[in-house]
Amino acid sequence: MKMNELFNLKDKVAIVTGGADGIGKATALLLAEAGAHIVIADLNIEKAQKVVEEVEQIGVRALAVQCNILDDQSLVDLVDLTVKNFGTVNILINNAGGGGGGRENPFQITIDDIKRDYELNVFSGWRLSQLCVPHMKKSGYGSIVMTSSMSSKNTSPDMSGYGSSKAAVNHMVANLAFDFGPDVRINAVGPGATRTAALASVLTPEIEARMLQHTPIKRLGTADDIAGAILYLAAPISSWVSGQTIFVNGGGVQTLD
Repeated sequence: MKMNELFNLKDKVAIVTGGADGIGKATALLLAEAGAHIVIADLNIEKAQKVVEEVEQIGVRALAVQCNILDDQSLVDLVDLTVKNFGTVNILINNAGGGGGGRENPFQITIDDIKRDYELNVFSGWRLSQLCVPHMKKSGYGSIVMTSSMSSKNTSPDMSGYGSSKAAVNHMVANLAFDFGPDVRINAVGPGATRTAALASVLTPEIEARMLQHTPIKRLGTADDIAGAILYLAAPISSWVSGQTIFVNGGGVQTLD
């Protein structure tokens, strides 16, 4: 494969959930730079539309879709609208998620809180993959990237639901690789501590210094760092990579202990 083909996504169609901000936005813009048309799926339709405008300035087509990943009909509508507007789906970035990581004292939360972790981080991505894979197989190109987390292998208090749901993501992609292959690849990216709005709300110089004690690359991650790994897994350069979780973490862990 020639160098200019390795990251070439010209005329591919990519759905990015949680694409209106942070890692999702950075990923959408980078995939667009590689030539992909982009569907921004997000709860916040106004912010999603602003990202669409940025994507279109790159020179590709884009669409904003309001999407609640906890609602099955919303997921069905997202895929239907994508196919209606672009003809297919080639790339799915299951970036939207969340949960109560760091706040999950097992004596103060309920089973519904744990269920929500799994609904956000596991079930929604599984369902969207199920909906998209037939279109990917028909198109002849398919790559799915899930957002995992360093919490999937770290151990910390008050993280039992969130951390285990992200661990489930890693094992899920390892198994779905057999179900979806050979035409569709599925992988995950596990970010370390990344400078997003959520982290900025609690970050202090003291906390950052403690986070970096066990990090060989002495800085926190950026949304672009994570987007670069996602691009690698979405693009032809990784055509023999499936069922894997790549941790993007500066070479270490950013826990506070």
